[in-house]
Formats: sequence, structure tokens, C-alpha cells
Amino acid sequence: MTKPTKEGAARAPRPQQVFTLLVEVGRAEGDGLPADATGAALLCYASGVDEPEAVRETVAVLKTAEMSPIEVTGWGTVEEREERGEEIHETDRELMARALAENAVIVAQVQPFYD
Repeated sequence: MTKPTKEGAARAPRPQQVFTLLVEVGRAEGDGLPADATGAALLCYASGVDEPEAVRETVAVLKTAEMSPIEVTGWGTVEEREERGEEIHETDRELMARALAENAVIVAQVQPFYD
């Protein structure tokens, strides 16, 4: 299905992609982090038509989970990461495929920070 533009011409919808994001979170009540943690880093796979959309969706999902996102670093799509020479483990590929299929944000890893 195509969407009409302001001029009335149809344009094709942009395909979803999966982006790898590293999200730093601070502490918030009910965040589920260990009591003595000062925050955490979350490795996320998020779908979106572009990276800014994936970031917005990830931040929104984390806020609904009572987390406090501070900073998000984008690592790009799997293709972009491979072009840089990164090796992507099969488990990560499966999580990325799930994020794409479900149009979701998948938290693949949580690393709490301590003083």
C-alpha cells in the first residue's frame, strides 16, 4: 500500500530495519536494576524505518518500563556493522530477526554500573 503525499502522488512505504543501540540508563524507582547499581548499559535491537525512529521507540519503551534513559548511541544496522568488520553472533541475529518480525525493541543485554 502506498501513502499519498501532500502533492497527491503516491510513495512507497519505507521498509523497517533493525538498529543496534547502546542505551545508558540512570536510576529510577521500579527500574528493576540491582539495589546497589548506579545505572546500567542496555544493548538493544530496535526496528524502525530509520535510526532516529528506532531511538525514539526504544526510549519510549524503556520509559514505560520505568527506566530512565540518559544517552543512546547508535551502532547502525547489521549490514553497516558487518561493513565495519564486526562479527555478529547467531544469537544476536535471531534477536534482530525477532525485533524486525515483531516491530519491537529487544533488550539483548543489561550491564549494571556500580560505584
